[in-house]
Amino acid sequence: MKPAQEPTAASLVETPPHSIPSFPPGNGEVSVGQDRKSRSVAWYRTPIDLKTLKSLHPCSDGWGLLQSAGYLGTLIVTGTTAFYSAGHWAVWVTIPLIFLHGMCFAFQINAVHELGHNTVFKTKFLNALFVRIFAFLGWINFEMFNTSHIRHHRYTLHPPDDLEVVLPIRMMVKHFFKQGFVNPMGAWSTLKETIRIARGKLRGEWELTLFPESDPENRRPPIHWARTVLAGHGLILAVSIGFQWWLLPILTTFAPFYGGWLFFLCNNTQHIGLQDKVPDFRLCCRTFTLNPFVRFLYWHMNYHTEHHMYAAVPCYRLARLHELIRHDLPPCPNGLIATWKEIAAIQKMQEENPKYQHAAPLPACPVSGPA
Repeated sequence: MKPAQEPTAASLVETPPHSIPSFPPGNGEVSVGQDRKSRSVAWYRTPIDLKTLKSLHPCSDGWGLLQSAGYLGTLIVTGTTAFYSAGHWAVWVTIPLIFLHGMCFAFQINAVHELGHNTVFKTKFLNALFVRIFAFLGWINFEMFNTSHIRHHRYTLHPPDDLEVVLPIRMMVKHFFKQGFVNPMGAWSTLKETIRIARGKLRGEWELTLFPESDPENRRPPIHWARTVLAGHGLILAVSIGFQWWLLPILTTFAPFYGGWLFFLCNNTQHIGLQDKVPDFRLCCRTFTLNPFVRFLYWHMNYHTEHHMYAAVPCYRLARLHELIRHDLPPCPNGLIATWKEIAAIQKMQEENPKYQHAAPLPACPVSGPA
């Protein structure tokens, strides 16, 4: 399937960037530099009984550890198994184990995203600790991402107020193969961008909107974090060379850049082909179901409509929220195959008409869901 035109590097994939992407200006909309205090989007949200909604809000250190430490533990198990295999088992066993490690490792940005909402743990220190662990492992500038993501939730797909995701996004099969298996260009691009930010060189409409030159204090955290990431991964490389642990950097520093096929298929479902400039998350976000293990790796972001509609609900309670509001949602694809069939059909229509956006069918009127 080949779309009408090839995407730019900035708009290709919906994965939140390691830095903030640069996008072209909006089409005659409010200037990015304007004060947004008076601007708002009157979002539709499925009505929920207030008592029921409040029961979904509390953060839990227990559930937070199950998700965060469980995910980190998964990476430790896959990484140590691959490391052991390199010295004890055949290469045809070791290589698939390394690839499996990369496949699980690829979901770092989803961890950073959830922890950045400060809804995973009740104890804020634990949110802050784990977001730094996963941001370091994934080469993610969480300081920049968090600032951008606040705008993304407030103005979802309303450019130029939200330039984190800009439609149309055109996905080609070659992008899956470039990014889903071994991605050296992604590693090189990430390194260059991290060095640029570490040098204090912020650029592009979106970065300069979020971190203007007139506010040097606001610029310091992302610059310092970029320097921390470079220093930390430099230390890993130095230790690896000193002890001749050649597999260590492959399982840590370079792990975000191979095995990402499953992450690619999960994360690029969120908004692709849907509608922008609409005040209804049901029309601009996509929900689909996944098996429990992949849902765990993906930090439950398959419930993306629910997450945008009620962002204060912790990720581990989104399945319950889905059951409460599914009566008021569009039909929900079951699994990745069904989801990508739907996306492929939309992309085919966009080849013929580049302005086409999928209008998800909505219930005729809201009805009461389960209590």
